[in-house]
Amino acid sequence: MDPANPQRPSVESREITCVQQWVLSVLVATTILHLAAGLAVAGVVADGSRPGAGVGLNVLACVCGVGAVLAARLIHRRGPLSWWLALGLVPGLVGLWFVLH
Repeated sequence: MDPANPQRPSVESREITCVQQWVLSVLVATTILHLAAGLAVAGVVADGSRPGAGVGLNVLACVCGVGAVLAARLIHRRGPLSWWLALGLVPGLVGLWFVLH
């Protein structure tokens, strides 16, 4: 090992790009899904003095959830429209079920 001439390991750029995409998409999706889950919980415990607050917060949770899946798909350079977008509706729909029952 020569400190004056450091050797860089040869790694394919494609491999690094793939790992970077997965790490970034997981970070983005989990962060936004946590926001969606927080909105859903806030909708469930919303104050009863505002009648539509719980429903509105859960609609926003659905929008954020779909945005999380959409962002992950775009990071991987996939088409934005897919059946996976329905997965983003889960936090808002679960919260909406609790609000309405």
